[in-house]
Amino acid sequence: MSQEFDEESNPQINIHRRLYEHDQLRQDFMYEKPKFTYLKPQCTPAEVKCQKIIYNTFPILNWLLRYNWRKDLLPDFIAGLTLAIMNIPQGMAYGLLAKTSAVVGMYTTFFPVLIYIILGTSRHNSMGTFAITSLMVGKVVLEHSDTSYFPDNMNNNNETVTIVPTGYSPTQVASALSLVVALVQLLMFILRLGAVSVLLSDTLVSGFTTGAAIQVFVSQLKDLLGIKLPDLKGYFVTIKTLQTLIEKIQETNYATLTISAIVILILIINVQFLKPMVAKKSAIPVPVELFVIAIATIISKYCDLKGEYGVKIVGTIPTGFPDPTPPPLDLIYKVLLEGVTIAIVTYSISYSMAMVFAQKNNYEVDPNQELLAMGASNIFGSFFSSMPVSASLTRSMLASAIGGKTQIVAVIGCVLLVFVLLWLGPIFELVPKCILASVIVVALKGLLLQVKEVMAFWKLSKLDALVWVITCLTVVLVSIDIGLLVGIGMSLATIFYLSFKPNTCILASIPSTDLYLDSKRYKGCREIVGLKIFQYSGGINFATRNIFKSDLFTLIGIDPQKEIINRTKLYELEDQINGNKEKINKLRRKVDYSLKCLIMDFSTVSCVDPSGIAMLKSVIESFEKINVPVYIVGCTDSVYNLMEKCGLLTTKSSFLRLFPSIHDAVKCYSNVFDVSIERAIHKISVASM
Repeated sequence: MSQEFDEESNPQINIHRRLYEHDQLRQDFMYEKPKFTYLKPQCTPAEVKCQKIIYNTFPILNWLLRYNWRKDLLPDFIAGLTLAIMNIPQGMAYGLLAKTSAVVGMYTTFFPVLIYIILGTSRHNSMGTFAITSLMVGKVVLEHSDTSYFPDNMNNNNETVTIVPTGYSPTQVASALSLVVALVQLLMFILRLGAVSVLLSDTLVSGFTTGAAIQVFVSQLKDLLGIKLPDLKGYFVTIKTLQTLIEKIQETNYATLTISAIVILILIINVQFLKPMVAKKSAIPVPVELFVIAIATIISKYCDLKGEYGVKIVGTIPTGFPDPTPPPLDLIYKVLLEGVTIAIVTYSISYSMAMVFAQKNNYEVDPNQELLAMGASNIFGSFFSSMPVSASLTRSMLASAIGGKTQIVAVIGCVLLVFVLLWLGPIFELVPKCILASVIVVALKGLLLQVKEVMAFWKLSKLDALVWVITCLTVVLVSIDIGLLVGIGMSLATIFYLSFKPNTCILASIPSTDLYLDSKRYKGCREIVGLKIFQYSGGINFATRNIFKSDLFTLIGIDPQKEIINRTKLYELEDQINGNKEKINKLRRKVDYSLKCLIMDFSTVSCVDPSGIAMLKSVIESFEKINVPVYIVGCTDSVYNLMEKCGLLTTKSSFLRLFPSIHDAVKCYSNVFDVSIERAIHKISVASM
């Protein structure tokens, strides 16, 4: 239902100014090219510069010196205590998921975090182990570790899953991988490649993490069922695992299955019902996971679950801190490619989460500083048997929900973990592996439910939905690294496809205003007699120049080259004394004299390259040959400057003029061709009725 404008209730705009051409506007308002200012910040006083460098390098100073101990310490302490309790089962579980020992997961939640607290710009990211990172690390560990470290692989006759011994322990491979990830992230920091995360769109990250979560889920089935399976490597691991599980389903350990089912049920009840109920009355959640592990440990000890029922347990957990040991350097080149992939994935996920918390809590995160923080954290961790570090969505969201304000949360968590690492480790040696697998599976709930986002992506953009589906399926069916590459390739292909499909339209006037809208979308606007206003949205470059020309000729209904040929033939026939009248009339119908002027709206043109300028020059010359002047309007200064550099404006005449707005060009057309715009619009309106 259309609404009429009421002059009393709606503000009116009345503007009176002279008609401007683009160069006259520049001259009158003293346009100057921006000066190169890179050296200016370097010339600041040494004191100020030194202080800025210190604060930028050690972001902890930005919030620690202004920390409100009275107001923020209690919520930070509660959040830190909660995360420490949560880190115990998750650290152990993700350590096993990475095909290392449970204690490696604990080390990862402690040593690298100490460095991130000092260098990281995010105040809410909970760094440490993460399911997807652990899965990617586990794949590399299987490739390069000695088979003697994997009891399930021993005496296996299946050649497709045999792993060639190399002499490296899983911990050595994980720490070497951590060092490679660190070096890659530090190199990215030096090259200022913090913006590399833009390669991973929200759609890609969602599809990738969902596919990886499915892989993690499938990898835990053997521990949930108590079935001995060889650790598979290579591609199509998910399919191979499911196939082998089906073949060995009769070997299910029913004691393990029963424990898994009970624990998963308890954890789901906790997540779905208990947590929301407790959250209404207290900010501190009930550490159900830790209670379950404690009870299971007691039962495992006194019922001898391993000896009597064949239930797998975690095994030896050493106490104390590991001696600082450099990773084996000869492993670096072997895990380089996987390290690059993990470096990009962990950084992109962590930075994306940091951005969410920063926007929510009104502070800034520096993408390049995050690279330095993560790189330094991984280097430090690699000397203390840690695997690559990443932010955890579950723990970060939990800390924020409890009320955590800063990385004091991580400090308190690390202090409490010291007691576990120094004295309490052996308590968890009897924890059944199926308990930790259950913790992992339930923690995957949020990632697995991302599958619901496909429909939302489909409604917004079918191309985005296609990227999601293909990325997810490739991760699940082939492998994580191939899935990531395919996802990035699909995202880039989508960008290129959209850049080759620019939006073009013919604009028409809203009577008695200076507004011009798409004539196909707005039925109330009217075209002006003898004038076509062509709008192009996008970049004009070597790849899109032909699209620009084709769309222009199609929409205005005239191809200057064909028009020149038709007019030449017509003139030749008319010059003949006994010219064929039938041919002359036929040619006259083909010749179009209705177009008097062409306006090209460049207000939505983002960039132009020399190839695009050359195409524009040839188009303008073609229209000049049929006596149709071209007015270019709304150029950005960068586009105008390039036109000037490429010589397009040096030959400027009455056939090429530039204006700051469409209305300036329309008024010029009205003056040059002595056309009343209102009458021209009225004439079309009457004709269309």
